[in-house]
Amino acid sequence: MTAEKVERIRQLLTEALAPVELDVIDEGHKHAGHSGEGKGHFFARIVSPAFAGQNPIQRHRLVYQALGDMMPDGIHALSIDSKAPGE
Repeated sequence: MTAEKVERIRQLLTEALAPVELDVIDEGHKHAGHSGEGKGHFFARIVSPAFAGQNPIQRHRLVYQALGDMMPDGIHALSIDSKAPGE
């Protein structure tokens, strides 16, 4: 199930943000026994032209918007490293 979530996250971020670099990592193993265990803890590193001129909050909003319904129903925690090319 987690592999499918990782692939779905990659697909949604690719469609919305056209990243030049994208890494999505399942970090669920770091959260065993924590609240939301099994709902999905992920790390996303995204380099996208869509982030040019955007502050970190605006960038995170773009990511959340791209992931849509996955945020409340498929992702418990998401750590984001968002950069524009050249940063």
